[in-house]
Amino acid sequence: MRKNSVKNIRINGEVQRVLAEVIRGEIKDPRISPWTSVVSVEVAPDLKSCKAWISVLGDEEAQKATLEGLRSAEGFIKNRLAKVINLRNTPEISFYMDQSIAYGVNMSRKIDEVVAMDDQAARSREESGEEENEDGGEDAGL
Repeated sequence: MRKNSVKNIRINGEVQRVLAEVIRGEIKDPRISPWTSVVSVEVAPDLKSCKAWISVLGDEEAQKATLEGLRSAEGFIKNRLAKVINLRNTPEISFYMDQSIAYGVNMSRKIDEVVAMDDQAARSREESGEEENEDGGEDAGL
């Protein structure tokens, strides 16, 4: 099975859906933040391993605690995955922290700051330009 085959894409989507349900509703570990989402899942073509990228809304301490909680619950999660999804092999799951959402929020904030600075600079140029016209006498509007 190729890595980008239709079958592999469908398996990735189904594993992502089941992982999200298990994390949201079935794991009772207090270390796992309620604001945890499964961003992406990549199951190997041989169905032996699976990489799951998760995102946690919160500070770095909450992210580390959630990652520890998920790693300690890997056996339970694999068991639930085997019961819900009928695969030839149930993959070993590795969890990774996905920083793309935090990166996107940070970039959006920086863009907003730059736009605000540009607006402020434009307003100050307009104010200084109006003062020059008032001081310079008549406008030479040809």
